[in-house]
Amino acid sequence: MLRIKKLSEVLGKHVYTSEGDYFGQVEEVNLADNKVDGWKIRLGSGLIGALGGARGVIIPHQFVKAVGDVFIVTKTSLPTKEENIDIGSVPAPSEELS
Repeated sequence: MLRIKKLSEVLGKHVYTSEGDYFGQVEEVNLADNKVDGWKIRLGSGLIGALGGARGVIIPHQFVKAVGDVFIVTKTSLPTKEENIDIGSVPAPSEELS
């Protein structure tokens, strides 16, 4: 049976790549026409340097493979340092999610 999650249940979930690498934490959801368009992910501390100092990225919803106790995203969908990265203002890890 498919269980529908509320968006408030998903915020704060840990995000892993399809290969099992830790990526970050779900911070916000982007909606368009009452549908999930993308997810703002606060990067784990080990990835900030790898993505040019970015503290967060937007992952389009089509690249989310699973949502449960954790988020799983397709690794090939993740931006690299050379690509243009859609970055939102992500609070420092000591700040709480709103």
